[in-house]
Amino acid sequence: MLSASAASACSLLGTMQEPLLGAEGLDYDTFPEKPPPSPGERARVGALQNKRVFLATFAAVLGNFSFGYALVYTSPVIPALEHSLDPDLHLTKSQASWFGSVFTLGAAAGGLSAMVLNDLLGRKLSIMFSAVPSAAGYALMAGAHGLWMLLLGRMLTGFAGGLTAACIPVYVSEIAPPGVRGALGATPQLMAVFGSLSLYALGLLLPWRWLAVAGEAPVLTMILLLSVMPNSPRFLLSRGKDEEALQALAWLRGADADVQWEFEQIQDNIRRQSSRVSWAEARDPHVYRPVAIALLMRLLQQLTGITPILVYLQPIFDSTAVLLPPQDDAAIVGAVRLLSVLIAALTMDLAGRKVLLFVSASVMFAANLTLGLYVHFGPRSLTPNSTMGLENAPLGGPEQPLATPTSYLTLVPLLATMLFIMGYAMGWGPITWLLMSEILPLRARGVASGLCVLVSWLTAFVLTKSFLLVVSAFGLQVPFFFFAAICLANLVFTGCCVPETKGRSLEQIESFFRTGRRSFLR
Repeated sequence: MLSASAASACSLLGTMQEPLLGAEGLDYDTFPEKPPPSPGERARVGALQNKRVFLATFAAVLGNFSFGYALVYTSPVIPALEHSLDPDLHLTKSQASWFGSVFTLGAAAGGLSAMVLNDLLGRKLSIMFSAVPSAAGYALMAGAHGLWMLLLGRMLTGFAGGLTAACIPVYVSEIAPPGVRGALGATPQLMAVFGSLSLYALGLLLPWRWLAVAGEAPVLTMILLLSVMPNSPRFLLSRGKDEEALQALAWLRGADADVQWEFEQIQDNIRRQSSRVSWAEARDPHVYRPVAIALLMRLLQQLTGITPILVYLQPIFDSTAVLLPPQDDAAIVGAVRLLSVLIAALTMDLAGRKVLLFVSASVMFAANLTLGLYVHFGPRSLTPNSTMGLENAPLGGPEQPLATPTSYLTLVPLLATMLFIMGYAMGWGPITWLLMSEILPLRARGVASGLCVLVSWLTAFVLTKSFLLVVSAFGLQVPFFFFAAICLANLVFTGCCVPETKGRSLEQIESFFRTGRRSFLR
Protein backbone atom coordinates (compact mmCIF):
# COMPACT_ATOMS: atom_id res chain seq x y z
CA MET A 1 0.00 0.00 0.00
CA LEU A 2 2.87 2.35 0.80
CA SER A 3 4.44 1.75 -2.59
CA ALA A 4 1.14 2.41 -4.34
CA SER A 5 0.73 5.66 -2.43
CA ALA A 6 4.27 6.73 -3.31
CA ALA A 7 3.68 5.92 -6.96
CA SER A 8 0.49 7.96 -6.91
CA ALA A 9 2.31 10.92 -5.36
CA CYS A 10 5.10 10.77 -7.93
CA SER A 11 2.56 10.56 -10.74
CA LEU A 12 0.75 13.64 -9.44
CA LEU A 13 3.95 15.65 -9.01
CA GLY A 14 5.06 14.65 -12.49
CA THR A 15 2.07 16.42 -13.98
CA MET A 16 2.97 19.73 -12.33
CA GLN A 17 5.04 22.25 -14.23
CA GLU A 18 6.87 23.46 -11.13
CA PRO A 19 6.00 22.93 -7.45
CA LEU A 20 5.62 26.03 -5.32
CA LEU A 21 8.55 26.49 -2.91
CA GLY A 22 9.70 22.97 -3.66
CA ALA A 23 6.63 21.44 -2.01
CA GLU A 24 6.13 17.69 -2.19
CA GLY A 25 3.25 15.41 -1.42
CA LEU A 26 -0.36 14.73 -2.32
CA ASP A 27 -1.58 17.85 -0.54
CA TYR A 28 -0.18 19.90 -3.41
CA ASP A 29 -3.40 19.17 -5.30
CA THR A 30 -4.81 22.39 -3.90
CA PHE A 31 -3.26 23.73 -7.11
CA PRO A 32 -4.55 21.41 -9.86
CA GLU A 33 -2.90 22.35 -13.13
CA LYS A 34 -6.04 21.67 -15.16
CA PRO A 35 -9.08 21.66 -12.87
CA PRO A 36 -12.28 20.16 -14.21
CA PRO A 37 -14.70 22.52 -15.98
CA SER A 38 -16.80 24.49 -13.56
CA PRO A 39 -19.02 27.56 -13.48
CA GLY A 40 -15.91 29.49 -12.47
CA GLU A 41 -14.20 28.53 -15.72
CA ARG A 42 -17.23 29.71 -17.68
CA ALA A 43 -17.13 32.98 -15.75
CA ARG A 44 -13.52 33.40 -16.82
CA VAL A 45 -14.53 33.01 -20.47
CA GLY A 46 -17.28 35.56 -19.87
CA ALA A 47 -14.68 38.03 -18.64
CA LEU A 48 -12.86 37.73 -21.94
CA GLN A 49 -16.06 38.24 -23.91
CA ASN A 50 -16.94 41.52 -22.25
CA LYS A 51 -14.70 44.51 -21.69
CA ARG A 52 -15.85 45.76 -18.29
CA VAL A 53 -13.08 44.22 -16.24
CA PHE A 54 -10.56 45.71 -18.67
CA LEU A 55 -12.24 49.11 -18.46
CA ALA A 56 -12.08 49.03 -14.65
CA THR A 57 -8.42 48.06 -14.84
CA PHE A 58 -7.66 50.89 -17.27
CA ALA A 59 -9.39 53.42 -15.03
CA ALA A 60 -7.29 52.32 -12.06
CA VAL A 61 -3.90 52.12 -13.78
CA LEU A 62 -4.14 55.72 -14.97
CA GLY A 63 -2.79 56.33 -11.48
CA ASN A 64 0.30 54.35 -12.47
CA PHE A 65 0.62 56.47 -15.62
CA SER A 66 0.79 59.56 -13.44
CA PHE A 67 3.27 57.80 -11.14
CA GLY A 68 5.62 56.92 -14.02
CA TYR A 69 5.32 60.44 -15.42
CA ALA A 70 6.17 62.03 -12.07
CA LEU A 71 9.03 59.63 -11.31
CA VAL A 72 11.16 60.73 -14.27
CA TYR A 73 10.02 64.37 -14.27
CA THR A 74 13.50 65.37 -13.08
CA SER A 75 15.31 63.85 -16.07
CA PRO A 76 14.73 66.81 -18.45
CA VAL A 77 13.91 69.37 -15.74
CA ILE A 78 17.14 69.22 -13.70
CA PRO A 79 19.36 70.28 -16.66
CA ALA A 80 16.94 73.13 -17.45
CA LEU A 81 16.90 74.43 -13.87
CA GLU A 82 20.66 74.16 -13.47
CA HIS A 83 20.95 76.76 -16.20
CA SER A 84 17.99 78.86 -15.14
CA LEU A 85 18.64 82.60 -15.00
CA ASP A 86 16.19 82.95 -12.10
CA PRO A 87 18.29 82.81 -8.90
CA ASP A 88 15.29 81.44 -6.96
CA LEU A 89 15.01 78.45 -9.28
CA HIS A 90 18.66 77.83 -10.14
CA LEU A 91 19.71 74.43 -8.77
CA THR A 92 23.09 73.61 -7.27
CA LYS A 93 24.45 70.05 -7.28
CA SER A 94 23.10 69.40 -3.78
CA GLN A 95 19.69 70.89 -4.54
CA ALA A 96 19.45 68.86 -7.74
CA SER A 97 20.17 65.72 -5.71
CA TRP A 98 17.32 66.53 -3.31
CA PHE A 99 14.98 67.39 -6.16
CA GLY A 100 15.66 63.99 -7.68
CA SER A 101 15.40 61.94 -4.48
CA VAL A 102 12.66 63.62 -2.43
CA PHE A 103 10.05 61.93 -4.63
CA THR A 104 10.99 58.60 -3.08
CA LEU A 105 10.48 59.97 0.45
CA GLY A 106 6.98 61.02 -0.55
CA ALA A 107 6.38 57.58 -2.08
CA ALA A 108 7.47 55.92 1.17
CA ALA A 109 4.99 58.10 3.09
CA GLY A 110 2.31 57.15 0.56
CA GLY A 111 3.03 53.47 1.12
CA LEU A 112 2.79 54.01 4.87
CA SER A 113 -0.60 55.71 4.51
CA ALA A 114 -1.79 52.86 2.28
CA MET A 115 -1.39 50.49 5.23
CA VAL A 116 -4.38 52.28 6.76
CA LEU A 117 -6.31 53.65 3.78
CA ASN A 118 -6.33 50.39 1.78
CA ASP A 119 -8.54 48.72 4.39
CA LEU A 120 -10.25 51.84 5.73
CA LEU A 121 -11.50 53.40 2.48
CA GLY A 122 -11.15 50.40 0.22
CA ARG A 123 -8.96 49.94 -2.83
CA LYS A 124 -10.95 52.11 -5.24
CA LEU A 125 -11.48 55.10 -2.94
CA SER A 126 -7.82 55.02 -1.89
CA ILE A 127 -6.79 55.26 -5.54
CA MET A 128 -9.19 58.15 -6.07
CA PHE A 129 -7.88 59.90 -2.95
CA SER A 130 -4.36 59.86 -4.45
CA ALA A 131 -5.58 62.39 -7.04
CA VAL A 132 -5.63 65.15 -4.39
CA PRO A 133 -1.89 65.24 -3.56
CA SER A 134 -1.02 64.45 -7.19
CA ALA A 135 -2.96 67.41 -8.61
CA ALA A 136 -1.66 69.72 -5.86
CA GLY A 137 1.92 68.62 -6.49
CA TYR A 138 1.79 69.27 -10.22
CA ALA A 139 0.19 72.67 -9.59
CA LEU A 140 2.99 73.63 -7.18
CA MET A 141 5.71 72.67 -9.66
CA ALA A 142 3.98 74.39 -12.56
CA GLY A 143 3.76 77.68 -10.65
CA ALA A 144 6.99 77.33 -8.64
CA HIS A 145 8.76 80.54 -7.63
CA GLY A 146 11.30 78.94 -5.32
CA LEU A 147 13.01 75.70 -4.40
CA TRP A 148 10.56 74.90 -1.59
CA MET A 149 7.64 74.79 -4.06
CA LEU A 150 9.55 72.42 -6.31
CA LEU A 151 10.48 70.10 -3.44
CA LEU A 152 6.98 70.14 -1.92
CA GLY A 153 5.37 69.48 -5.30
CA ARG A 154 7.80 66.64 -5.92
CA MET A 155 7.06 65.11 -2.52
CA LEU A 156 3.28 65.35 -3.01
CA THR A 157 3.43 63.62 -6.39
CA GLY A 158 5.65 61.01 -4.74
CA PHE A 159 3.08 60.52 -1.96
CA ALA A 160 0.38 59.94 -4.57
CA GLY A 161 2.63 57.52 -6.42
CA GLY A 162 3.38 55.51 -3.29
CA LEU A 163 -0.31 55.30 -2.41
CA THR A 164 -1.32 54.11 -5.87
CA ALA A 165 1.63 51.69 -6.00
CA ALA A 166 0.19 49.89 -2.97
CA CYS A 167 -3.51 50.08 -3.88
CA ILE A 168 -3.72 49.58 -7.64
CA PRO A 169 -2.07 46.12 -7.88
CA VAL A 170 -4.37 44.86 -5.11
CA TYR A 171 -7.47 46.28 -6.80
CA VAL A 172 -6.53 44.81 -10.19
CA SER A 173 -5.71 41.36 -8.78
CA GLU A 174 -8.98 41.25 -6.85
CA ILE A 175 -11.21 42.09 -9.82
CA ALA A 176 -9.35 40.00 -12.43
CA PRO A 177 -10.22 36.34 -13.18
CA PRO A 178 -7.28 33.88 -12.83
CA GLY A 179 -6.96 33.27 -16.58
CA VAL A 180 -6.03 36.89 -17.34
CA ARG A 181 -4.71 38.06 -13.98
CA GLY A 182 -1.11 37.84 -15.21
CA ALA A 183 -1.77 40.06 -18.21
CA LEU A 184 -3.88 42.52 -16.23
CA GLY A 185 -1.38 42.40 -13.37
CA ALA A 186 1.28 43.72 -15.75
CA THR A 187 -0.79 46.77 -16.69
CA PRO A 188 0.23 48.89 -13.65
CA GLN A 189 3.87 48.60 -14.69
CA LEU A 190 2.92 49.03 -18.36
CA MET A 191 1.12 52.28 -17.68
CA ALA A 192 3.93 53.54 -15.43
CA VAL A 193 6.35 52.92 -18.29
CA PHE A 194 4.02 54.63 -20.76
CA GLY A 195 3.83 57.60 -18.40
CA SER A 196 7.63 57.82 -18.27
CA LEU A 197 7.89 57.58 -22.04
CA SER A 198 5.28 60.33 -22.42
CA LEU A 199 7.37 62.56 -20.16
CA TYR A 200 10.52 61.91 -22.17
CA ALA A 201 8.69 62.68 -25.43
CA LEU A 202 6.99 65.82 -24.11
CA GLY A 203 10.32 66.92 -22.63
CA LEU A 204 11.61 67.34 -26.17
CA LEU A 205 8.73 69.71 -26.97
CA LEU A 206 7.55 71.53 -23.83
CA PRO A 207 9.23 73.78 -21.26
CA TRP A 208 9.46 72.35 -17.73
CA ARG A 209 6.46 74.26 -16.32
CA TRP A 210 4.16 72.95 -19.05
CA LEU A 211 5.38 69.43 -18.35
CA ALA A 212 3.84 69.80 -14.88
CA VAL A 213 0.61 71.18 -16.33
CA ALA A 214 0.36 68.21 -18.70
CA GLY A 215 0.67 65.88 -15.70
CA GLU A 216 -2.76 66.99 -14.47
CA ALA A 217 -4.61 65.38 -17.44
CA PRO A 218 -4.29 61.68 -16.46
CA VAL A 219 -5.17 62.50 -12.84
CA LEU A 220 -8.47 64.13 -13.81
CA THR A 221 -9.29 61.35 -16.29
CA MET A 222 -8.67 58.72 -13.60
CA ILE A 223 -11.11 60.41 -11.20
CA LEU A 224 -13.85 60.61 -13.82
CA LEU A 225 -13.56 56.95 -14.88
CA LEU A 226 -13.12 55.44 -11.42
CA SER A 227 -16.19 57.23 -10.12
CA VAL A 228 -18.38 54.89 -12.21
CA MET A 229 -16.36 51.69 -11.58
CA PRO A 230 -17.26 49.12 -8.88
CA ASN A 231 -15.20 48.45 -5.79
CA SER A 232 -13.38 45.17 -5.28
CA PRO A 233 -15.90 42.36 -4.58
CA ARG A 234 -13.48 40.85 -2.07
CA PHE A 235 -13.23 44.12 -0.15
CA LEU A 236 -17.00 44.55 -0.16
CA LEU A 237 -17.50 41.02 1.18
CA SER A 238 -14.95 41.67 3.92
CA ARG A 239 -17.12 44.60 5.00
CA GLY A 240 -20.30 42.50 5.05
CA LYS A 241 -21.75 44.06 1.88
CA ASP A 242 -22.68 40.75 0.25
CA GLU A 243 -25.35 42.05 -2.11
CA GLU A 244 -23.18 44.92 -3.35
CA ALA A 245 -20.27 42.50 -3.79
CA LEU A 246 -22.38 40.14 -5.89
CA GLN A 247 -23.55 43.05 -8.05
CA ALA A 248 -19.95 44.23 -8.51
CA LEU A 249 -18.79 40.75 -9.50
CA ALA A 250 -21.69 40.31 -11.92
CA TRP A 251 -20.94 43.69 -13.52
CA LEU A 252 -17.25 42.83 -13.92
CA ARG A 253 -17.86 39.36 -15.39
CA GLY A 254 -20.73 40.33 -17.67
CA ALA A 255 -24.45 39.62 -17.78
CA ASP A 256 -24.05 36.18 -19.37
CA ALA A 257 -21.50 34.87 -16.88
CA ASP A 258 -22.46 32.49 -14.06
CA VAL A 259 -20.72 34.19 -11.11
CA GLN A 260 -22.35 32.22 -8.30
CA TRP A 261 -19.54 29.64 -8.08
CA GLU A 262 -16.80 32.29 -7.96
CA PHE A 263 -18.81 34.36 -5.47
CA GLU A 264 -19.22 31.39 -3.13
CA GLN A 265 -15.49 30.62 -3.29
CA ILE A 266 -14.60 34.20 -2.34
CA GLN A 267 -17.29 34.27 0.35
CA ASP A 268 -16.07 31.01 1.88
CA ASN A 269 -12.49 32.27 1.98
CA ILE A 270 -13.50 35.52 3.65
CA ARG A 271 -15.61 33.73 6.26
CA ARG A 272 -12.48 31.89 7.37
CA GLN A 273 -10.82 35.28 7.78
CA SER A 274 -13.51 37.28 9.50
CA SER A 275 -11.16 39.74 11.18
CA ARG A 276 -7.90 41.51 10.55
CA VAL A 277 -4.71 39.62 11.31
CA SER A 278 -3.33 40.19 14.82
CA TRP A 279 0.32 40.47 15.81
CA ALA A 280 0.14 37.00 17.36
CA GLU A 281 -1.29 35.56 14.14
CA ALA A 282 1.41 37.33 12.13
CA ARG A 283 3.83 34.74 13.50
CA ASP A 284 1.83 32.02 11.80
CA PRO A 285 3.82 30.65 8.82
CA HIS A 286 0.90 31.03 6.41
CA VAL A 287 0.98 34.79 7.14
CA TYR A 288 4.65 35.63 7.51
CA ARG A 289 5.93 33.49 4.63
CA PRO A 290 4.10 35.31 1.82
CA VAL A 291 4.71 38.68 3.49
CA ALA A 292 8.44 37.92 3.76
CA ILE A 293 8.59 36.87 0.09
CA ALA A 294 6.81 40.05 -1.00
CA LEU A 295 9.04 42.29 1.14
CA LEU A 296 12.27 40.69 -0.07
CA MET A 297 11.14 40.93 -3.68
CA ARG A 298 10.43 44.64 -3.33
CA LEU A 299 13.80 45.18 -1.64
CA LEU A 300 15.75 43.27 -4.29
CA GLN A 301 13.79 44.98 -7.07
CA GLN A 302 15.00 48.40 -5.94
CA LEU A 303 18.56 47.20 -5.30
CA THR A 304 18.91 46.38 -8.99
CA GLY A 305 19.32 50.16 -9.41
CA ILE A 306 16.21 50.92 -11.41
CA THR A 307 15.23 54.13 -9.59
CA PRO A 308 18.59 55.99 -9.62
CA ILE A 309 19.14 54.94 -13.25
CA LEU A 310 15.74 56.31 -14.29
CA VAL A 311 16.02 59.49 -12.19
CA TYR A 312 19.51 60.31 -13.47
CA LEU A 313 19.15 58.74 -16.93
CA GLN A 314 19.93 61.81 -19.03
CA PRO A 315 22.71 62.99 -16.68
CA ILE A 316 24.30 59.50 -16.85
CA PHE A 317 24.38 59.74 -20.64
CA ASP A 318 25.77 63.28 -20.30
CA SER A 319 28.70 61.99 -18.24
CA THR A 320 29.73 59.30 -20.74
CA ALA A 321 30.97 59.51 -24.30
CA VAL A 322 27.86 58.80 -26.34
CA LEU A 323 27.18 58.89 -30.07
CA LEU A 324 23.65 60.34 -29.79
CA PRO A 325 22.39 63.38 -27.83
CA PRO A 326 21.57 62.35 -24.22
CA GLN A 327 17.97 63.57 -24.41
CA ASP A 328 17.40 61.37 -27.46
CA ASP A 329 18.98 58.42 -25.66
CA ALA A 330 16.55 58.88 -22.76
CA ALA A 331 13.54 58.86 -25.07
CA ILE A 332 14.81 55.74 -26.88
CA VAL A 333 15.26 53.91 -23.56
CA GLY A 334 11.71 54.87 -22.58
CA ALA A 335 10.35 53.35 -25.80
CA VAL A 336 12.30 50.12 -25.24
CA ARG A 337 10.96 49.93 -21.69
CA LEU A 338 7.38 50.21 -22.96
CA LEU A 339 7.91 47.48 -25.57
CA SER A 340 9.44 45.15 -22.97
CA VAL A 341 6.52 45.48 -20.56
CA LEU A 342 4.14 44.73 -23.44
CA ILE A 343 6.06 41.52 -24.09
CA ALA A 344 5.87 40.59 -20.40
CA ALA A 345 2.12 41.24 -20.29
CA LEU A 346 1.53 38.97 -23.29
CA THR A 347 3.75 36.11 -22.06
CA MET A 348 3.21 36.15 -18.30
CA ASP A 349 0.23 33.79 -18.35
CA LEU A 350 1.95 31.54 -20.90
CA ALA A 351 5.55 31.26 -19.71
CA GLY A 352 4.84 31.69 -16.00
CA ARG A 353 6.20 34.16 -13.46
CA LYS A 354 9.41 32.35 -12.49
CA VAL A 355 10.72 31.86 -16.02
CA LEU A 356 10.42 35.58 -16.73
CA LEU A 357 12.05 36.44 -13.40
CA PHE A 358 15.05 34.23 -14.26
CA VAL A 359 15.39 35.78 -17.73
CA SER A 360 14.94 39.28 -16.31
CA ALA A 361 17.65 38.96 -13.66
CA SER A 362 20.09 37.40 -16.13
CA VAL A 363 19.61 40.21 -18.66
CA MET A 364 19.97 42.91 -15.98
CA PHE A 365 23.18 41.28 -14.71
CA ALA A 366 24.72 41.33 -18.19
CA ALA A 367 23.65 44.95 -18.77
CA ASN A 368 24.95 46.30 -15.45
CA LEU A 369 28.24 44.45 -15.84
CA THR A 370 28.63 45.87 -19.36
CA LEU A 371 27.94 49.42 -18.16
CA GLY A 372 30.44 49.08 -15.33
CA LEU A 373 33.15 47.71 -17.62
CA TYR A 374 32.48 50.40 -20.25
CA VAL A 375 32.75 53.22 -17.74
CA HIS A 376 35.95 51.73 -16.30
CA PHE A 377 37.73 50.89 -19.56
CA GLY A 378 35.87 52.83 -22.27
CA PRO A 379 36.17 56.41 -23.64
CA ARG A 380 36.46 59.04 -20.93
CA SER A 381 35.43 62.68 -20.76
CA LEU A 382 38.02 65.42 -21.07
CA THR A 383 37.82 66.17 -17.34
CA PRO A 384 40.62 64.73 -15.16
CA ASN A 385 38.27 62.05 -13.83
CA SER A 386 35.24 61.42 -15.97
CA THR A 387 33.62 59.07 -13.50
CA MET A 388 33.10 62.05 -11.24
CA GLY A 389 31.31 64.08 -13.88
CA LEU A 390 27.88 63.53 -12.35
CA GLU A 391 29.02 65.17 -9.14
CA ASN A 392 31.59 67.74 -10.22
CA ALA A 393 29.54 69.25 -13.05
CA PRO A 394 25.88 70.18 -13.25
CA LEU A 395 23.72 67.13 -13.84
CA GLY A 396 23.20 66.93 -17.55
CA GLY A 397 24.83 70.30 -18.23
CA PRO A 398 26.70 71.06 -21.43
CA GLU A 399 29.53 72.58 -19.35
CA GLN A 400 30.92 69.06 -18.82
CA PRO A 401 33.39 68.40 -21.68
CA LEU A 402 33.00 64.96 -23.21
CA ALA A 403 35.25 62.93 -25.43
CA THR A 404 34.20 63.36 -29.04
CA PRO A 405 32.40 60.19 -30.14
CA THR A 406 34.48 58.71 -32.94
CA SER A 407 33.23 55.13 -33.24
CA TYR A 408 30.23 52.95 -32.72
CA LEU A 409 31.81 51.82 -29.44
CA THR A 410 30.23 54.92 -27.93
CA LEU A 411 26.82 53.32 -28.49
CA VAL A 412 27.57 50.87 -25.67
CA PRO A 413 26.05 53.00 -22.85
CA LEU A 414 22.80 53.37 -24.79
CA LEU A 415 22.61 49.70 -25.80
CA ALA A 416 23.51 48.44 -22.33
CA THR A 417 20.96 50.73 -20.69
CA MET A 418 18.33 49.58 -23.19
CA LEU A 419 19.21 45.98 -22.30
CA PHE A 420 18.92 46.70 -18.57
CA ILE A 421 15.56 48.43 -18.96
CA MET A 422 14.34 45.61 -21.21
CA GLY A 423 15.33 43.00 -18.65
CA TYR A 424 13.75 44.88 -15.77
CA ALA A 425 10.54 45.66 -17.61
CA MET A 426 9.91 42.08 -18.74
CA GLY A 427 10.30 40.51 -15.30
CA TRP A 428 11.34 42.14 -12.04
CA GLY A 429 9.38 45.29 -12.86
CA PRO A 430 5.80 44.07 -13.39
CA ILE A 431 5.99 40.60 -11.80
CA THR A 432 7.13 41.90 -8.41
CA TRP A 433 3.99 44.03 -8.17
CA LEU A 434 1.81 41.19 -9.44
CA LEU A 435 3.17 38.58 -7.03
CA MET A 436 2.81 41.01 -4.13
CA SER A 437 -0.91 41.30 -4.82
CA GLU A 438 -1.29 37.56 -5.47
CA ILE A 439 0.45 35.92 -2.52
CA LEU A 440 -0.44 38.28 0.34
CA PRO A 441 -3.27 36.85 2.50
CA LEU A 442 -6.54 38.77 2.27
CA ARG A 443 -6.61 39.72 5.94
CA ALA A 444 -3.15 41.27 5.75
CA ARG A 445 -3.26 42.43 2.12
CA GLY A 446 -3.98 46.10 2.77
CA VAL A 447 -1.39 46.55 5.53
CA ALA A 448 1.24 44.29 3.99
CA SER A 449 1.05 45.90 0.54
CA GLY A 450 1.57 49.30 2.15
CA LEU A 451 4.54 47.92 4.10
CA CYS A 452 6.04 46.56 0.87
CA VAL A 453 5.76 49.96 -0.79
CA LEU A 454 7.25 51.67 2.29
CA VAL A 455 10.29 49.37 2.25
CA SER A 456 10.62 49.75 -1.51
CA TRP A 457 10.69 53.53 -1.57
CA LEU A 458 12.84 53.96 1.52
CA THR A 459 15.36 51.76 -0.29
CA ALA A 460 14.91 53.85 -3.44
CA PHE A 461 15.54 57.06 -1.47
CA VAL A 462 18.77 55.72 0.02
CA LEU A 463 19.99 54.59 -3.39
CA THR A 464 18.97 57.79 -5.20
CA LYS A 465 20.43 60.11 -2.56
CA SER A 466 23.68 58.15 -2.20
CA PHE A 467 24.18 57.54 -5.92
CA LEU A 468 25.97 60.84 -6.55
CA LEU A 469 28.07 60.46 -3.39
CA VAL A 470 29.25 57.01 -4.46
CA VAL A 471 30.01 58.26 -7.97
CA SER A 472 32.01 61.14 -6.52
CA ALA A 473 34.00 58.93 -4.13
CA PHE A 474 34.54 55.79 -6.17
CA GLY A 475 33.52 56.42 -9.78
CA LEU A 476 30.45 55.77 -11.92
CA GLN A 477 31.38 52.13 -12.54
CA VAL A 478 31.05 51.10 -8.87
CA PRO A 479 27.23 51.44 -8.63
CA PHE A 480 26.83 49.35 -11.78
CA PHE A 481 29.05 46.58 -10.41
CA PHE A 482 26.99 46.60 -7.20
CA PHE A 483 23.73 46.40 -9.16
CA ALA A 484 25.15 43.46 -11.15
CA ALA A 485 25.92 41.57 -7.92
CA ILE A 486 22.36 42.14 -6.72
CA CYS A 487 21.03 40.65 -9.96
CA LEU A 488 22.94 37.45 -9.19
CA ALA A 489 21.30 37.39 -5.76
CA ASN A 490 17.93 37.80 -7.49
CA LEU A 491 18.57 34.63 -9.48
CA VAL A 492 19.23 32.64 -6.31
CA PHE A 493 16.21 34.12 -4.54
CA THR A 494 13.90 33.33 -7.45
CA GLY A 495 15.03 29.73 -7.59
CA CYS A 496 14.78 29.10 -3.83
CA CYS A 497 11.91 31.22 -2.65
CA VAL A 498 9.48 32.51 -5.27
CA PRO A 499 6.27 30.50 -5.89
CA GLU A 500 4.79 29.94 -9.34
CA THR A 501 1.23 31.34 -9.29
CA LYS A 502 0.33 31.10 -12.98
CA GLY A 503 -3.30 30.08 -13.45
CA ARG A 504 -4.12 29.90 -9.71
CA SER A 505 -6.97 31.74 -8.06
CA LEU A 506 -6.19 33.97 -5.07
CA GLU A 507 -8.08 31.50 -2.88
CA GLN A 508 -5.94 28.59 -4.15
CA ILE A 509 -2.73 30.52 -3.47
CA GLU A 510 -3.85 31.28 0.07
CA SER A 511 -4.79 27.65 0.55
CA PHE A 512 -1.27 26.65 -0.42
CA PHE A 513 0.35 28.79 2.26
CA ARG A 514 -2.11 27.51 4.89
CA THR A 515 -1.08 23.86 4.41
CA GLY A 516 1.97 24.28 6.66
CA ARG A 517 4.32 22.11 4.57
CA ARG A 518 8.10 22.58 4.73
CA SER A 519 9.39 25.67 2.93
CA PHE A 520 12.50 27.80 2.55
CA LEU A 521 11.66 29.90 5.60
CA ARG A 522 11.85 26.99 8.00
